[in-house]
Amino acid sequence: MPEDYFGEDVAADYDESTAGMPVEPVVDFLVDRARGGPVLELAVGTGRIALPLAARGLRVHGIDLSEAMVAKLRAKPGGDEIQVTVGDIATTHVDGTFTLAYLVYNTIQNLTTQAAQVACFENAAAHLEPGGCFVIEVGIPDVKGERLRIFDFGERHIGIDEYDFAAQGLISHHYTRGKDGTFRYGWGPFRYVWPSELDLMARIAGMAPLERYSDWNGEPFTSASEKLVGVWEKPAA
Repeated sequence: MPEDYFGEDVAADYDESTAGMPVEPVVDFLVDRARGGPVLELAVGTGRIALPLAARGLRVHGIDLSEAMVAKLRAKPGGDEIQVTVGDIATTHVDGTFTLAYLVYNTIQNLTTQAAQVACFENAAAHLEPGGCFVIEVGIPDVKGERLRIFDFGERHIGIDEYDFAAQGLISHHYTRGKDGTFRYGWGPFRYVWPSELDLMARIAGMAPLERYSDWNGEPFTSASEKLVGVWEKPAA
């Protein structure tokens, strides 16, 4: 099982650090593709997306490696209605099948080998009903030959990505200002991935590309897009 980089320190500030991220367009997008059926969130975290999906009437099951993040989810109103299994999103199996599985906010990159990313696609496909969909949100790598890239520079947070081009990997360095005014350092390893590579992973898992957008509002995906919202379908029986 991979190492958990989302322990107590990260979980404590996670909701505050993601408060400005979109929720409603994500939920609308996923509801449309769930078709009223049960859904599986890989890396459910503190429930940023799972809870509003459940509020829209969908049955949600989550998988997450971090017990600290899951504890935050379970402490929230409605959190006890979300079934959660603690485990690796690439290999953990839960009972039942789903009309939709989804993985948001770059989390596919937390799997730091190509083999693990392929296994994640295979795991999603194994949980889907025929005709079900797998949705991923991931940033497009900003690889321009620069080993270091500042991706955030604000009063509360400074983020620097350190690329390893040979391994198609990066380490994300985070300096986060706490309520006492001091900065806390944290880091995590990632493996960046290309849209064409994701399509190939889906094919290996027996799924086919269905939709591709640059955001949750359905804007077309182009050469200038900075993010991919991809949808792959498990063939109907």
